[in-house]
Amino acid sequence: MPDEPKLLSRVFVTWLELTLAGITGGIVGTSIGGPPGFIVYLLTTLVSVGILLYNVNELVTAHLAAADATQRS
Repeated sequence: MPDEPKLLSRVFVTWLELTLAGITGGIVGTSIGGPPGFIVYLLTTLVSVGILLYNVNELVTAHLAAADATQRS
């Protein structure tokens, strides 16, 4: 029987990536300030959405692979 996708580890990795991206974007955006800082905040939001979509995709792909392997056996 194939291993089920590890939901908690994916959640932890997602949380860690979002935390690092948010802190880094916040520090850089605050230190730059003004309109360039606002653009850094927007890029930080875009990176956060990308992180979420990537990790959800990885989890769904793992679930589909596990379901496919279960059906074949």
